[in-house]
Amino acid sequence: MNKMKMLLAAALALALPVVAAATEVRVTVEQSVKSGLTATYTSSGLLTTNTYKVRNDGKVFLHFKKTGAGACTVTIVTPNTANGLAIADQTVTVPATTGDQFVGPLPPSLFNDSSSDVSFSISDTVGLSFAVIRL
Repeated sequence: MNKMKMLLAAALALALPVVAAATEVRVTVEQSVKSGLTATYTSSGLLTTNTYKVRNDGKVFLHFKKTGAGACTVTIVTPNTANGLAIADQTVTVPATTGDQFVGPLPPSLFNDSSSDVSFSISDTVGLSFAVIRL
C-alpha cells in the first residue's frame, strides 16, 4: 500500500503545472539631453512574470511600443495610500500593431516604493519594447 501511495504522489507531483517565479528586473533610466537622445529600447527577454523596477525621481517617463498582434496592459504599482486608503494601481493599454504610449511623469508620492523605485508588469511581450527616459 505504501508503494501505491508513493507512486500516486509522484504522479501527482509530475502532473502539477510549473509556475515560473517572478523576477525583479532593474531597468536603466536614460537621461534626455538638449542635443537629442536616441533611446535604447528593451525588447528581448521580456516576461509577463517579471516585475520591472525603475529608479524614479519624479521626472521619469516610460515609453512603450507595440508591433505585435495583441494589445499589452502595463500595470504600474502604486504602493502608497492617501488618507489611509489604498491607491489603485495604474493600468495603461498599449494597442496592438501600432501601439505607442508615453507614461509619466510618475510622482514619487504615489508610485515609489521605500527604495525610490517604480514597479511595473506587462501582460504581453510579443512585439513589445520599452525605454525609460528622465527629463
